[in-house]
Amino acid sequence: MTTYKGINGFAVQSVATDPSPLDEGQVWYNNATYAFKLAAVTTAGTWASGGNLNTARDGVGGFGTQTSALAFGGDTPPVTTATELYNGTSWTNNPTGLNTARSQGASSKSAPQTAGIFFGGYNGTANVTASESWNGTTWTNTPSINSSRRVLGGIGTQTASLAFAGYVGPATTTATESWNGTSWTTVNSLPFARMQLGGAGLQTAGLAFAGTTTDPSTFTASTESWNGTSWTNVPGGNINTQRSNLAGFGSQTSALAAGGLTSTSPTTGVTELWNGTTWTSNPNNMATARNNLGGTGTQSLGLVFGAGSPGNATEEFTGPGSPVTRTITTS
Repeated sequence: MTTYKGINGFAVQSVATDPSPLDEGQVWYNNATYAFKLAAVTTAGTWASGGNLNTARDGVGGFGTQTSALAFGGDTPPVTTATELYNGTSWTNNPTGLNTARSQGASSKSAPQTAGIFFGGYNGTANVTASESWNGTTWTNTPSINSSRRVLGGIGTQTASLAFAGYVGPATTTATESWNGTSWTTVNSLPFARMQLGGAGLQTAGLAFAGTTTDPSTFTASTESWNGTSWTNVPGGNINTQRSNLAGFGSQTSALAAGGLTSTSPTTGVTELWNGTTWTSNPNNMATARNNLGGTGTQSLGLVFGAGSPGNATEEFTGPGSPVTRTITTS
């Protein structure tokens, strides 16, 4: 008789906790829930609830992965230094917070939970140039960005980041700055000024999308690609739902845009996926519509948190084609 072991070369494992990460087609027995389970593939991206932040807030920063993330700053109100760590299930308060309380800054979204950088923002009274580096336990002040601004875009890692656009007061800016781990240098600007935009990727291969121009009610759908030296508009790469104050993360060729503020709604849960050429609307939107939220991760395994009401909700995104756990039944 043909057996599972005969086909695959190994028997079905009996485990107390579902395995992670998953491999498509993987089968196991969960002896805690008394159920056989399978790693199936999604046909559309899906959102699921995660653990709530301990401090409800908007304008929160973040970096890391879906199962190992960091959230920091934001407006409760007032602005806060609070820093929290996510383990894929729940958030834990870090004993020490930011040195400068602020919201609406930008960060190195491709950085791991243990090593990132946070820059710019608003301290409740004025824009700031503050830049801080995280070592997994505490924040350390680093050389400041050259222009004080908030609601800017940010991508990269702890030692190689990019800060772009934002509100400098009394207008938006095109300014782009590059971080080499020691200092910030002004480099080639975005094609046009805007703020409250999304970003994804690395210092050498980045993406900027959506946002608003000089008037907060004038939305843009434009997408620009960064090659390490200059920005280029992506022809035909407009986002489908024009919006600002959205969450954006992923890579230059595989990004996600979620939530935000549109011309017809103060909050939205609309989710779109970028394939390097075009944006596609995902059939499933966030359960909690919100803007000015935090987000990090990849297109296949993303995380958003904060904002909305009551401002502490966390949602986890599993992209299309990613393995997800399914319980095997006899029906």
